[in-house]
Amino acid sequence: MDKKVTVSELKERVDRFISEREWNKYHKPKDLSISIVLESSELLEHFQWLADDEIETMLKDSQKLQQIESELADIVIYCLSLSNALRSDLSDIILRKLREDEAKYPIEKSKGFYRKYTDLDE
Repeated sequence: MDKKVTVSELKERVDRFISEREWNKYHKPKDLSISIVLESSELLEHFQWLADDEIETMLKDSQKLQQIESELADIVIYCLSLSNALRSDLSDIILRKLREDEAKYPIEKSKGFYRKYTDLDE
């Protein structure tokens, strides 16, 4: 197993992987966005039509769990690639988004509720 790495190190490793294969010409923001959605759909397939208890059982199967983790990794790799293509600092944009969400979803209004922020005052 690899040592723990930072988000920046992951971005660099993904960028190196893509560059070594000369795939940069294919890794445009639109195409990467499409790929994120496609990979997300592949992840969803593992859960389609399953009840909660069936999902719990499935996740105990190491082979099934590995397949799900592989799909998750594909999604994250495409997200890192998109971050590289946009020249965005992923840590900064995640922290910015969390601050925005903290303002939209104050604990006292949203704790234990699933409602969208526009419906919290109801």
